[in-house]
Amino acid sequence: MLELRLVQGSLLKKVLDAIKELVNDANFDCSSTGFSLQAMDSSHVALVALLLRSEGFEHYRCDRNISMGMNLGNMAKMLKCAGNDDIITIKADDGGDTVTFMFESPTQDKISDFEMKLMSIDSEHLGIPEAEYHAIVKMPSSEFARICRDLSSIGDTVVISVTKEGVKFSTKGDIGTANIVCRQNTSVDKPEEATLIEMNEPVSLTFALRYMNSFTKATPLSNTVTISLSNELPVVVEYKIAEMGYVRFYLAPKIEEDDEETKPEV
Repeated sequence: MLELRLVQGSLLKKVLDAIKELVNDANFDCSSTGFSLQAMDSSHVALVALLLRSEGFEHYRCDRNISMGMNLGNMAKMLKCAGNDDIITIKADDGGDTVTFMFESPTQDKISDFEMKLMSIDSEHLGIPEAEYHAIVKMPSSEFARICRDLSSIGDTVVISVTKEGVKFSTKGDIGTANIVCRQNTSVDKPEEATLIEMNEPVSLTFALRYMNSFTKATPLSNTVTISLSNELPVVVEYKIAEMGYVRFYLAPKIEEDDEETKPEV
């Protein structure tokens, strides 16, 4: 038997909005420690990892490990029916083929329940190795979203370079080039508006902006975003979820383009 009760129901809606464009179908894995998901996007370029720890739920009961295959688009449709202040309860029976979402208004004068069919999804769990990153940038998530949006009107890829000077986001396209530099900035009144850069060695990597823009759909979940970079490793773009977990996006750097750029112009 599985029963999870989340007082901040809007949190679950934001999580789904953050990942549903990237991943169509995925298994939600529930264990005694939390509610998690790990899935690749359809083109197998990006990976999403989500964790909501059990202690973040008002009530959390998971008698045995259970994996629920869901279509995220359909799940998002169901969650749209919940008010932003509603308490959301997720229930499923062991071995059952449906999951029930229950929405309660804060005043308890309206309770709705929606039942959704589960799917059988073959998915492999990829071991994500813990890595030491050459550079870690923590910055306001709205700022990162804006940079990705602005640059995608100029080019298709972004080069993220971290040096002692700061972090530079660059792109080039048919109409020209763009460079945006963010320097370390810790003297702001509010910590969530700070830009912090930890660098062990300089890094410069190229990524597809289409994916970066997709990752920024998670901006409503957190005021800050952490971008971890290392040469030859996928970038990790992490949004913390309140006190209860995170959503992390992994994206491999583009290699081929660098080769083309180093060739002399013909």
